Amino acid sequence: MDALCGSGELGSKFWGEISDPFRFTTFYIHFALVLSALILACFREKPPFFSAKNVDPNPYPETSAGFLSRLFFWWFTKMAIYGYRHPLEEKDLWSLKEEDRSQMVVQQLLEAWRKQEKQTARILIRFISNPMAPSWWGFLVAGLMFLCSMMQSLILQHYYHYIFVTGVKFRTGIMGVIYRKALVITNSVKRASTVGEIVNLMSVDAQRFMDLAPFLNLLWSAPLQIILAIYFLWQNLGPSVLAGVAFMVLLIPLNGAVAVKMRAFQVKQMKLKDSRIKLMSEILNGIKVLKLYAWEPSFLKQVEGIRQGELQLLRTAAYLHTTTTFTWMCSPFLVTLITLWVYVYVDPNNVLDAEKAFVSVSLFNILRLPLNMLPQLISNLTQASVSLKRIQQFLSQEELDPQSVERKTISPGYAITIHSGTFTWAQDLPPTLHSLDIQVPKGALVAVVGPVGCGKSSLVSALLGEMEKLEGKVHMKGSVAYVPQQAWIQNCTLQENVLFGKALNPKRYQQTLEACALLADLEMLPGGDQTEIGEKGINLSGGQRQRVSLARAVYSDADIFLLDDPLSAVDSHVAKHIFDHVIGPEGVLAGKTRVLVTHGISFLPQTDFIIVLADGQVSEMGPYPALLQRNGSFANFLCNYAPDEDQGHLEDSWTALEGAEDKEALLIEDTLSNHTDLTDNDPVTYVVQKQFMRQLSALSSDGEGQGRPVPRRHLGPSEKVQVTEAKADGALTQEEKAAIGTVELSVFWDYAKAVGLCTTLAICLLYVGQSAAAIGANVWLSAWTNDAMADSRQNNTSLRLGVYAALGILQGFLVMLAAMAMAAGGIQAARVLHQALLHNKIRSPQSFFDTTPSGRILNCFSKDIYVVDEVLAPVILMLLNSFFNAISTLVVIMASTPLFTVVILPLAVLYTLVQRFYAATSRQLKRLESVSRSPIYSHFSETVTGASVIRAYNRSRDFEIISDTKVDANQRSCYPYIISNRWLSIGVEFVGNCVVLFAALFAVIGRSSLNPGLVGLSVSYSLQVTFALNWMIRMMSDLESNIVAVERVKEYSKTETEAPWVVEGSRPPEGWPPRGEVEFRNYSVRYRPGLDLVLRDLSLHVHGGEKVGIVGRTGAGKSSMTLCLFRILEAAKGEIRIDGLNVADIGLHDLRSQLTIIPQDPILFSGTLRMNLDPFGSYSEEDIWWALELSHLHTFVSSQPAGLDFQCSEGGENLSVGQRQLVCLARALLRKSRILVLDEATAAIDLETDNLIQATIRTQFDTCTVLTIAHRLNTIMDYTRVLVLDKGVVAEFDSPANLIAARGIFYGMARDAGLA
Repeated sequence: MDALCGSGELGSKFWGEISDPFRFTTFYIHFALVLSALILACFREKPPFFSAKNVDPNPYPETSAGFLSRLFFWWFTKMAIYGYRHPLEEKDLWSLKEEDRSQMVVQQLLEAWRKQEKQTARILIRFISNPMAPSWWGFLVAGLMFLCSMMQSLILQHYYHYIFVTGVKFRTGIMGVIYRKALVITNSVKRASTVGEIVNLMSVDAQRFMDLAPFLNLLWSAPLQIILAIYFLWQNLGPSVLAGVAFMVLLIPLNGAVAVKMRAFQVKQMKLKDSRIKLMSEILNGIKVLKLYAWEPSFLKQVEGIRQGELQLLRTAAYLHTTTTFTWMCSPFLVTLITLWVYVYVDPNNVLDAEKAFVSVSLFNILRLPLNMLPQLISNLTQASVSLKRIQQFLSQEELDPQSVERKTISPGYAITIHSGTFTWAQDLPPTLHSLDIQVPKGALVAVVGPVGCGKSSLVSALLGEMEKLEGKVHMKGSVAYVPQQAWIQNCTLQENVLFGKALNPKRYQQTLEACALLADLEMLPGGDQTEIGEKGINLSGGQRQRVSLARAVYSDADIFLLDDPLSAVDSHVAKHIFDHVIGPEGVLAGKTRVLVTHGISFLPQTDFIIVLADGQVSEMGPYPALLQRNGSFANFLCNYAPDEDQGHLEDSWTALEGAEDKEALLIEDTLSNHTDLTDNDPVTYVVQKQFMRQLSALSSDGEGQGRPVPRRHLGPSEKVQVTEAKADGALTQEEKAAIGTVELSVFWDYAKAVGLCTTLAICLLYVGQSAAAIGANVWLSAWTNDAMADSRQNNTSLRLGVYAALGILQGFLVMLAAMAMAAGGIQAARVLHQALLHNKIRSPQSFFDTTPSGRILNCFSKDIYVVDEVLAPVILMLLNSFFNAISTLVVIMASTPLFTVVILPLAVLYTLVQRFYAATSRQLKRLESVSRSPIYSHFSETVTGASVIRAYNRSRDFEIISDTKVDANQRSCYPYIISNRWLSIGVEFVGNCVVLFAALFAVIGRSSLNPGLVGLSVSYSLQVTFALNWMIRMMSDLESNIVAVERVKEYSKTETEAPWVVEGSRPPEGWPPRGEVEFRNYSVRYRPGLDLVLRDLSLHVHGGEKVGIVGRTGAGKSSMTLCLFRILEAAKGEIRIDGLNVADIGLHDLRSQLTIIPQDPILFSGTLRMNLDPFGSYSEEDIWWALELSHLHTFVSSQPAGLDFQCSEGGENLSVGQRQLVCLARALLRKSRILVLDEATAAIDLETDNLIQATIRTQFDTCTVLTIAHRLNTIMDYTRVLVLDKGVVAEFDSPANLIAARGIFYGMARDAGLA
């Protein structure tokens, strides 16, 4: 500034005489210094000599950039060129500046929030409105116009730069604050909102603030611009301006009304979209069950029903939008028309000459922008205010009381004490636990037992301070380790899951793995303990997840261990191993305080004392022998599961066994002899005590069925290398997309086809027509002004006005038609693309879902479909708009000043260069930004689900840091993206300003030959060109980054599908299969091409009505065999015949609908209970009640006010696991086919329910062929035959008695379980 102002004085001093020598000299010295300072400021700055050494390999260049470089954003050029030559990667991104890091930003926001919870941040940055260009001619004007435009460009770009950076900081701060809050909210808050809703606060609502930032200053700058423009217009045209202004003012409420209406549609549509995504997510989670039951068509119909409603709303909204577009396009024109009409008619002396006409047109164009932005500003403000309310509401939710458990003091000798404690899950619910008095001495092993739903898990939660304490005192001294009932596994390596933030101590780590029986599993995992575990532990079986969760606790070496039923998910021999080596008196944790919730009777004698819960109260407490003597509820509990012999006998056997060495022989050793000839009437109860209740095999919670432990997505230490053959359908293709860069033309062609080729052509033609009309109108105006030159009176005013009006309205009309065509085409494309995607996904084979994380598929259904629905069409419209605008501008300038053609080529080259560099870099940055965004949300939802574990281990602070790091990684691509837009704008506006300069220059040069009307036309058009060019590049880049959605949807719609559901030529006969004979002939199968065989040359024959038990160690191929029967896995060679019919010849639904399975994971869908039992509505009310009666759910369902219309929540969360299993039994009873497959359906149930199910199966399915995968051998000891599988081949196949006599594999297993 100094140099600029000084240069004027310099000139005057240079030419004038020297009146004051002293001042003259000092001025020159001063000016020389200022000038050199300016020149020096243009170079890069080196850090001071003694400053700390910057070790950052990739520092943020702006900090060291020179003055000019900062002014013109030149410091970004290096990245633009680099990004053009190579696709950018994460390592190329700059580090963040200190003040932009999450740590700083979140801290500031948290402090502000605490200071003023009520006040919303109001940030206003000064905004500079442009001075009007003077209206006299000559080269100086041309130069000044150029300078003015350049100044305007620079000021505006820097303003935008600061605004966007502020927006990003807003988002960062909000994300951090929400994350911190999510770690401390109470359970009742958590139940009221799903994980998805909380993640939405972080993704959608935080984003809204970022989007609002650029608009905030319009609140005061827009009115200012309007006032200035009106003032200049008044000077130009006098009071007749008011007519035009009045019209503009009238438009505001109209726009407002439309905005309100659109908002209502948006809310409705969001609701529909949410329910569609929720349903999709359930379908993806339960896809295996849908396939097994052949229920896909029913769910397909539900999704399509919702989608229909969604598209209906979208269509209405789109047509509404076209009307606003029409008014938007026509308003500036109509305003000009009305004003000029009034001006010419008010006073015959008013002559419309070139200057008046074109200056007015330019001024009205200035008016147009703020007026149009206001409605958008209002809608953005309302959205942001809704978001703000939601965020505020979330941040002011109740938090857990950290003081509810006293951690400092405790009466000596005890580790845990509760005095008359009453606890509830939420203030409005009745207390779950009441008047508890419990003292646990240091180092004791305490068992907590009781029937399902009596409050065992709640007791553990109360000790952790997760429940709300209504009265009483809880003391717990020492560090805590917690193993929840459902293991919480992070998406990181197995080793990181076990260490959980602690330093690695190899010896202790090895000992932990050994004790938790994980060594064998590590051998099976592709990368040992460095194997990346998928989200929610997807590539581990239930048992493995539980053992990893236990290993985390053991490794933490805490003082108190709270173990919530850790043994329910593992095989009985593993359970015994874990009890002996970890929990029991000889285990690793001996001497620590252990609270063990369990259903396993066999371990109770080894505990120090037992707490028996019933209905949320302690019914008995004491050591094992004392409780037995008491004959209270505990003794009854045991007797229920002991053989039906007199109580005395039971106690004799106890006393006899007290001294026995063999811990396995705890209970009934001698009673076994009475039971070798088991008959049907004494089904299962015997030796159940030996067993572990709620067993799920180590493998089977997701079944080796999916071959989970077979090498699956081994992501190695870093997640970047997501390339194993398993991933070939998911990540691989996306990774490649990224690298190639530009989107192929075929994708645009695909989209055009989806829109409809005729529609596409029509839209283009309408736009050509519109441009022609616009040019026509302006040419007509210039001709009109030239009339005035001829004789200073206007003659045929009405004709002139009439044609001008007609052309203008035609232009608006054509735009509206184009917009309508685009809307119709866009909706059509959305329908076609979604339908193809949905139909393909429902028909994808199970292996696809095993290797593709469900999040990625859901992302396609939510994000990508949203882009296709709502983003693409408007972007394409704006692109066409700006493209035709730019073209018509150039046409007009070239027509009026032919000289201009010379300049066009170099300018076009410059423009294309800038565009190419920008597109390559910004596309890559955008990709990096979205790639680095998903880890933030997945880590967040992981945190929300595992909050209780994180709090128990006291790791909240560490998790906040992890989240901040992930947010920062995302910001590293966010900042350069913002800069890239500024860099582009400065480049493009330079081109635009050159157009203005040359248009003016050539007008001055060719002054003699041009009439002022044409000059006015050409200059007023050239002023618009900058905006059009800038917008065009932005829209092209937008289109390119958004069309990727179409590409992804297409890609997922073309993945391979399973066999057809129905094969018309070969449908099985009615009533097939009549007998239920199953035969495997030389059958081999593998999970996916390229993997080993899981079953090898299996040949066996099961007669109709036989009951066959299938057993084998983990990974023997038990579940695989049943999956083959349903053709979830297709044969590698050989065949399966059911009643002589080869199952490979018939359609999948014909096959699956004739078999029945009770799967291992009882999966329910949200909806009514009736829908869960009979989604096609093919059974009568009586049938359903009969099935419920037999599955022992009748009392529960009839006690519900809604009866069969009882609403099940997502995943059946509002039923206990046992009840869900019974629902699956009811499904099987309804279907009643000849072949029933049981995949250890009784794993998650207490003994009573188990007996009920077994009895039902024995009576109701007595004529059917039953295949049972058993983990608890006692369920199959009375079966006709038992099949022992080992490594995928038949090891033994005979009746149980013969197999035990043969002393083979089965005998060994029976011995381990205490049955032989």
